[in-house]
Amino acid sequence: MAKARRYTREDYFDNAMDDFPWTAKLLLGIVICVVGALSKIVYPWRIEDGEKLWNDHRGRMIIMNHVSFLETVLPSVTMWFRGHHVRPIYKSEWDDNGFLHWLLPRVGGIPVERGTADVKAVKRAVNCLKRGESVLVFPEGTRIRTEDQPVEIHGGFALMARMAKVDVQPMAIVGARDIAAPGKRVRVFWRVFLKAGDCVRWEDMTSEKRRERTEEMERVGMERVYELRSQLRSEHPGKN
Repeated sequence: MAKARRYTREDYFDNAMDDFPWTAKLLLGIVICVVGALSKIVYPWRIEDGEKLWNDHRGRMIIMNHVSFLETVLPSVTMWFRGHHVRPIYKSEWDDNGFLHWLLPRVGGIPVERGTADVKAVKRAVNCLKRGESVLVFPEGTRIRTEDQPVEIHGGFALMARMAKVDVQPMAIVGARDIAAPGKRVRVFWRVFLKAGDCVRWEDMTSEKRRERTEEMERVGMERVYELRSQLRSEHPGKN
C-alpha cells in the first residue's frame, strides 16, 4: 500500500479545511473548545444579531474593527460550532514565533506580509472564498488602542471579495479594547459585545467602473462596521 503523502505547511493554506488531515481537524476542535470556553468565562461575550452570521453558510468576506486578540477568534469559534469554517488573515510576523508558525496554518490562518502587495495571500484568500469558506479580515491593519490613534484603512478585502464574487459582511466589537488598556492591569470578567450586520452586496454598489465599485465597497463596508460599533456603544455605555 502506498504511503500517504505528508501534508506540508503550504497544503494547509491551499486546501479546504474539510480536507485537512484528521489530526489537524482534531487539533482545531480542541483549540476551538478550549478557547471558546475560556473566553466565555474570562471575558463573557455575546454576539448580537448572530443569526445574520451563522444562518448564512455561504462563503463571504467578514470585516471587523480591531482592538484586541479576541476578535481574531470569536467569529471562528461561533461559526465552527455551526458547521462553517472561517479563515482569519494574520500578519506574517506572528510566524516568527515557532509555536504559532506551526499552529496557525493548522487552524485555518492565512499569513499576509503587511505593507506589501502580497499576491500569494490574495490568491489563497480568494480560493478559500470560492470554496465556500469565509475569510476574516481587519481592514484597520493593526489594533486600535485609543480613540485618537490614526487609522489607515487597508482596502484589500474588497478586491478579494470582488475576485471571488462574494458579499462583504461587517461586524463590530466593543469592550475588548478595555481589557488591556495601555498602562493598566489586564482586566478579567469584563463583558465584551459583538454585533453582526447584513451583508453588503456588490449589486448594491452604484459605481459602474470596476475600480470605482471596489473603492465604494471599501468605503461602504467600513462605514457599516463603524455604524455597528456606534450601535453597540449606545446599547452598552462605557464599552469602547
